[in-house]
Amino acid sequence: MPVLLTEALQYLAVQRGSTVVDYTLGLAGHSAEIARRLGPKGKLIGFDRDPQAMELARAKLDQVCEELGSEAPEVELIGEPFSSAPMYLKAGSMDAVLADFGVSSLQLDEAARGFSFMADGPLDMRMDTRRGETAAQVVNEASERELANLIYEYGEERRSRRIARAIVRGRPVSTTAQLARIVVAAAPAMKQEKIHPATRTFQAIRIFVNRELEEIRALMEAAPKLLKPSGRLAVISFHSLEDRIVKDSLREGAHQGIWTLLTKKPVTAGEEEMMRNPRSRSAKMRAAEKH
Repeated sequence: MPVLLTEALQYLAVQRGSTVVDYTLGLAGHSAEIARRLGPKGKLIGFDRDPQAMELARAKLDQVCEELGSEAPEVELIGEPFSSAPMYLKAGSMDAVLADFGVSSLQLDEAARGFSFMADGPLDMRMDTRRGETAAQVVNEASERELANLIYEYGEERRSRRIARAIVRGRPVSTTAQLARIVVAAAPAMKQEKIHPATRTFQAIRIFVNRELEEIRALMEAAPKLLKPSGRLAVISFHSLEDRIVKDSLREGAHQGIWTLLTKKPVTAGEEEMMRNPRSRSAKMRAAEKH
């Protein structure tokens, strides 16, 4: 279920015949609706480094294009991280750019992917299962100091040293449930907190494994170069580290005359959407128009 769909479409202002890139295709929830607005002379380009998500997104978009018939746009899907977009896209060729940094339901809900402590599975957490270090390798091979630093930096977890010490003592760690138990024992839930005590540690390891913040910085640097004048950018973040990068980049770009900010404050989900889709509760969208 795509988050902030109505708002994203509004700020992207997708027109018939335009060229739109979805940097984070996922299960094509946003892209399916964008495709319906593009018309036969329009083009939709989607990036996703998750091969499983790409396969499902391709099937969904094929179905949408079949329904649209002669009104279907051209669709191009690229199975690479969005930091590689400048290698595939011509500068100044995009009318609109969308990015939704949320971990997809496919990744969270499938235990074998190892993203969530809600279901036991192998510690993997890679969005692209074809390459890179797994979460298990990070957890079992990093030094105690390295673990503490990454849990503090990427998870904003104040008890990172205590958690890192417990992880090192509990090695080898091979499953999500095992890691969650270690974290909970080392840093139990505090009364004022509503989230599970392992949430920040899992977030930190996932961000580190997938180089998520580096990817976002690369996206924010490339976006204005790829967009046409008056092209639109809409970015949906799900935690403060992501949103901070987007906010600071857009403000700096506005100061330099690159962007006109369309959202002074981040757009958030309404109560109806939050009831329908609880994962939208932490979503924040920022949008801008290129000068």
